[in-house]
Amino acid sequence: MNNELIKRILSSLILIPIVLIAIIKGSIYFNIFLITCFFVILFEWHKVSKKNNFYYLGIIFLMFSFYTTYILYYINESYINFLFILVICVSTDIGGYTFGKLFKGPKLTNISPKKTYSGSIGGFALTILSTSLFFKISFFFPEDTKIFLSTYMSAILISFVSQIGDIIISYFKRLNKIKHTGNLIPGHGGLLDRVDGMIFAFPFYYIILKTNLIEFL
Repeated sequence: MNNELIKRILSSLILIPIVLIAIIKGSIYFNIFLITCFFVILFEWHKVSKKNNFYYLGIIFLMFSFYTTYILYYINESYINFLFILVICVSTDIGGYTFGKLFKGPKLTNISPKKTYSGSIGGFALTILSTSLFFKISFFFPEDTKIFLSTYMSAILISFVSQIGDIIISYFKRLNKIKHTGNLIPGHGGLLDRVDGMIFAFPFYYIILKTNLIEFL
């Protein structure tokens, strides 16, 4: 096990409880957590993109992204929507990283050389599995809860958007010739490196809900 992987695991073990406490406690805890994340990511975006034409557009998008994240957390007085998007994005990342390392294969894009087709497929595969487990294990739903095809379709679409978001941020990092958006999280880089897919997935799902494109949760 290399040092980079050890750092990733240790960082995750520290971060996961913090995130879960903020989500479960809610109210002021979640608000402070979300605001802190917003300003950290805003600072990292400033470093990554201050020399390109998308700088102000990116700031506007981040504001919209965090607004939708806030709304999805409190919608129907339940954080079920927020938690589900989080599960999909994390599953996409883990599936992509694991399958990519195991199977390697052809590169997905030159923008992000480490991205492979096997990793992308792995992200979708783990998303489907996580979707099933989420509805079967979660205490939010009765034991006989049925999972509709539209739910899996939405999960796959959100996973796809998350992967696209990852590639978009990689593009801006490549433009500025940097590997990470920061060094806040050992083994992971900056906070934006870790949530690059999420900042696109949350607004996408928000639009799905508002337009009733797909009935989901």
